[in-house]
Amino acid sequence: MLQVLQFSKYQGLGNDFFLLDGRSLEDPEDLFGLTPERVQRLCDRRFGVGGDGVILALPPREGGELRMRIFNADGTEPEMCGNGIRCLARFLADSDGDEAPRSWEIETLAGRIVPALAEDGRIRVDMGPPFLTPETVPTTLAVGEQGLPMGELEVLGQRLAVAAAGMGNPHAVVPVADVAAIDLEGLGAALEVHGAFPARTNVHFVQVLAPDHLVMRVWERGAGPTLACGTGACATLVACHRLGLAARHARLDLPGGPLEIHWDEASGHVFMTGPAEAVFDGVVAPSLFGEEEDMSPAPAMAPPTASPPQAGDGAIDCATACVNGCLRPEACPSAEARARVTALLEGRSLDDLVALAGESLESRTRGRLSRDAPGAP
Repeated sequence: MLQVLQFSKYQGLGNDFFLLDGRSLEDPEDLFGLTPERVQRLCDRRFGVGGDGVILALPPREGGELRMRIFNADGTEPEMCGNGIRCLARFLADSDGDEAPRSWEIETLAGRIVPALAEDGRIRVDMGPPFLTPETVPTTLAVGEQGLPMGELEVLGQRLAVAAAGMGNPHAVVPVADVAAIDLEGLGAALEVHGAFPARTNVHFVQVLAPDHLVMRVWERGAGPTLACGTGACATLVACHRLGLAARHARLDLPGGPLEIHWDEASGHVFMTGPAEAVFDGVVAPSLFGEEEDMSPAPAMAPPTASPPQAGDGAIDCATACVNGCLRPEACPSAEARARVTALLEGRSLDDLVALAGESLESRTRGRLSRDAPGAP
């Protein structure tokens, strides 16, 4: 029996993602059999489908409406992604038929983030307050007079004035006179792994056209050059404002298009507004993963901050603790869910599963086309 992976593709300013709906999964660590290697294969633009990352909508753990996990094209898991969470919100609205005003409380590794569907179809996201201390970015740069970590770093024989800010993930911001003249491939790659950023970093070169109009180029940690980075745009506005280069509310032009960023003085929160659009729905051929004859589930990727429970603990995180075999075969907490999945797979042919996925995709697509039709409310 073969595995069928149903997905939707969304993009925000050219930053594109696979969206997988796992909100109804009974096992919160069931990640559709994804591994870092399979994520890399999916995101490969020549041998896979192509994308900047994979986003999963999962059951909540801490009182939110749902939980988001995101994996970069190289299989690593970042804390957050601004463009990604806008795409997730648009995907949720399309899947559930929601209309504005609608917001979602989404649990992420960077805390709870609240995107909202605006009347004009864009997504406005409360990204929370920025992190401006070295330990929270994290960075070894010291806090300067402007109130954020900053300093000069030597990169590929050049001295660069770098500021750092966190949006739940780390960002290095480098103001330059001409952003188009920057060697993004060389300097971006070198700064990502610079020793001043122990968790690596996203890198943004920014040119100030006016206090309310900035232009930036992006090198994303784990993905390389991308057309947009939502958390990066937020961090860039914050850093430029603290450096006296920008206002609190500005338009930031990225290669994929503009984002509107507002660092609210009253709340201290950063708000990001921008588009997110559906591209297509699809089903991944099992042969992409070399699974013509192997339907056994792949080991799930465990949360990066989880500590493997021991056999004597009261609760077992199967995906983390049982990778080398079940610790409680006599009372396995995930046995019932796995049995139901096995029964479903054994009771249907590959053609049945493809047809089932196609019906769901067709229903979502018809709903989206109806929403976007001229004269639709």
